[in-house]
Amino acid sequence: MRTTIFSQYFAIYLLGLFTFCIPLAMADQAPSARAIRAPHKVVFQVTDDDAKKWNLTLVNAMNVLAELGQRNVAMEIVVYGPAINMLKIESEVAPRVDEVIASGVNVVACENTMRGMHITAEDMLPGIRYTRSGVVYLIKKQKEGYAYIRP
Repeated sequence: MRTTIFSQYFAIYLLGLFTFCIPLAMADQAPSARAIRAPHKVVFQVTDDDAKKWNLTLVNAMNVLAELGQRNVAMEIVVYGPAINMLKIESEVAPRVDEVIASGVNVVACENTMRGMHITAEDMLPGIRYTRSGVVYLIKKQKEGYAYIRP
């Protein structure tokens, strides 16, 4: 009878040991699994009123999304200076900008530039976000760990 009770306790002990130790052994893998899901952060700066430069930026943005996956990337395109014209509704790159916005990219326009160029939000594509100063916005994004890209 003693061996039977001992065997039952030993079996419960082993079950508890495995139940506790297996998750601990796998804990070393948990950070790397989380790291894969952690978003990459990237901010593009566009200041040129040039369709070729814009198309390069938009293609780069879509390539990053395709390579890393939409859920793994926090992406912003910050626009100031003459590039603001490319965010207008009638812009030649408007359909591509709309596509990038629909893919989850934040396109952020500088209100200081808009004010200086007498452009209002009504002139702009829907879905555009705004910041008072594009340069200050870039500074903050870099401080938050965003990779800075200027095509």
